Amino acid sequence: MKRGEIYWMDLGPPAGRRPILLLSRNAAIPVLAAVIIAPISRTIRDIASEVRLGPEQGLPEECAASCDNLLTVPKDKFERSPVGFLDPDKIIELDRALRFALEINY
Repeated sequence: MKRGEIYWMDLGPPAGRRPILLLSRNAAIPVLAAVIIAPISRTIRDIASEVRLGPEQGLPEECAASCDNLLTVPKDKFERSPVGFLDPDKIIELDRALRFALEINY
């Protein structure tokens, strides 16, 4: 498991099974029982707290990861293998979206 990987996960009602983006820092993932994720949705709002994703990242269609709806989930809820990952340019977009969503100004 690495930051920037995309997995399918059952988030329970009402979200259900959907792709998620792993956000926790790589150094912490092996020692944590639960990690931080951003849910991915087909609803694209084109706002600064979203990261647009799609087939280039291993997803079936255009969608967006929402940094306004972060969750902490147990690692045992992850399906075995990631379906995709963010390249370095998308990681930069992710970091920008997280700073906006959390009002981190520097």
